[in-house]
Order: sequence, then structure tokens, then C-alpha cells
Amino acid sequence: MKAPRGAIHAAVAPEGDDIVITKHRVGAFPGTDLEMILRANDIDTLILFGIATSGVVLSTLRHAADTDYRLIVIKDCCADSDAEVHACLVDKVFPRQATVVSASEFLDALKSHG
Repeated sequence: MKAPRGAIHAAVAPEGDDIVITKHRVGAFPGTDLEMILRANDIDTLILFGIATSGVVLSTLRHAADTDYRLIVIKDCCADSDAEVHACLVDKVFPRQATVVSASEFLDALKSHG
């Protein structure tokens, strides 16, 4: 049986008191409690990746940048049905409002600060 659209894969399933946000729009913020939860937990930096670069990632990044979050985009953990649009976003648009790095660069930075 096929998993329902939007189902959380067992490998990354929430545990304990993890918070799950259900999106209702393209971006992660509109129509959700995400911003309230982030602010209540003093979170000021967001790490973005996912599908689709020109949809969810772009919409979420723009809202988060407008509300003064520090942003990191993991470029090789984003995907889009249009490779040219993906490349334009991660190479030209996103760097104006976010730090754009590869997954290996991100993991190396975590290790050096751990």
C-alpha cells in the first residue's frame, strides 16, 4: 500500500515531544503556528532544504528572511523539477538572503563547532 501524500517517513518520524507542523500552503509559515513556536523557543536560525526549490523552499525562505531569521540553505538537499530554475535559485537568488552550502560543508561546520 502506498503511503499517503505528506506522510512522515519512519526514518525521520517524530519522537517524544517533537513538534509537528502541518502545512496548508506552499510555504511553511502561512496558516501554521510555526513562527510562534520558533519565537517561543528563541530559535533565530533556520536550515532549509527540501522539495521543491522553486516552491516550498523559496516561499519559506522569503517569509523567514522578511521576519529576520538567519538562514542556511543546503543546496544539494533541495530539488526541483526544473534543474535550471533550481540552479538559478541556489546560485543567484538565495545567497542574497541566506548562506548556501552543500550538505558536506554543513556537516563539516557542525563537527568543527561540536
